Amino acid sequence: MLDDAIKEFFAERKSAWLKKKVTASMPEEEKTEIEKEAEEKFSMDTWLPDAARRAAQLSMVTHPSKFSHPSSRTSSIIANAIKKADGFLRTGNSEATPDVFGNAAALDVYKFLSLKLDDGKTLLEHVEQGSETARQQLAINTATFEDIQEGLLAIKQGGDEAFTSDKVKQVYFPCDGDYHLLSILTPSGLMFELRNRVNDMRFSEKTKEARKLKKGDNYSDTGFDDLFNLSMIGYGGTKPQNISVLNSQNGGKAYLLPCLPPLLQKRDVRLPRYNFFTNTLWVGRFKESFSRLHNLMQQERNNLNIRQRRDSILRGIIDQGINVMWSIRNHEAGWSQTEHYSNLPAYQRIWLDDVWLQEREDSDEWLNKVVEEFTRWIVLSHNKLQGKQGTFWGDDEVLHVKNLVEQSREALR
Repeated sequence: MLDDAIKEFFAERKSAWLKKKVTASMPEEEKTEIEKEAEEKFSMDTWLPDAARRAAQLSMVTHPSKFSHPSSRTSSIIANAIKKADGFLRTGNSEATPDVFGNAAALDVYKFLSLKLDDGKTLLEHVEQGSETARQQLAINTATFEDIQEGLLAIKQGGDEAFTSDKVKQVYFPCDGDYHLLSILTPSGLMFELRNRVNDMRFSEKTKEARKLKKGDNYSDTGFDDLFNLSMIGYGGTKPQNISVLNSQNGGKAYLLPCLPPLLQKRDVRLPRYNFFTNTLWVGRFKESFSRLHNLMQQERNNLNIRQRRDSILRGIIDQGINVMWSIRNHEAGWSQTEHYSNLPAYQRIWLDDVWLQEREDSDEWLNKVVEEFTRWIVLSHNKLQGKQGTFWGDDEVLHVKNLVEQSREALR
């Protein structure tokens, strides 16, 4: 019995063919004749041997050359890279659909081989394995399974010799005292997998809903991600099918991520003259974090999820403050001993200047004051940024913030 996917494939193709051939004004006898022709044309006994012959007109690849130049002709490259935890985004480390190029009139053969059967495997996988399922599904009276198998698998044959094209980008790479000529090809499967993931990130229903909440200045439990400075590149012009199947399915459009060196600007951290929390820990850089904290504290709900998100924001603020602390400690030891910083409290000198490293390790009194002052700074900074809308901090809330700061006590040391 034919798999439902195969039945649907032939039903769709027969229906599309009849739609082109049959007209409303056509006599019934002529309609009947055309319908009989369709039954014969799209029967397994007729269509399958023809498909096996036409499969050689297509080439399954992972790196098509036509993305470099539409007129290039190279051997079919199917890269079977091993998956490794090496940190690289490359063939083998990411699941990507193989591509196909060749005679556009034979693409129905690839669509047929791409059908997923009831067991979740593609028909091509079954044909490659010569499985019993493949033998049952492709059993016909006009050809043997071996002949059909050999013909269909021609789609994956790259030929005996690898050859490149002068229309493909070339690089001479030094190798063992000589040079090796490399042909630069496009991993189209990875390229369009990137497009799919970017589109899902930016335009999924979940993202649309989160954007809608943001536009209305409402809180979202999930938020959303976005990518900026994207460029789009087109392949194939008005005939993307001439490049490859994946290119045609994606309308010939793919994304380019920015690949530019970062613009690094030296940031001079302001050394505190009077107080680290007022001179150096500029509250403006925490504006977004305190805004999210405020939105959470305004929630009428008080469940575990809300409390966990609140604590996550508070820990992030504390961690940012610790990072600023370390940037000050990176300054040359002894900076706090100059007259310019004579008004800095003693406990902050011990905390921030490595010239007092021994005192820092021998005592905890200075650390207790840092915890107290850090807690006070968080509460006051939140109220300052929110103005009249600032949330009232009760004793329990202040104690909870202090406990979170206490949890970072060793990081503050």
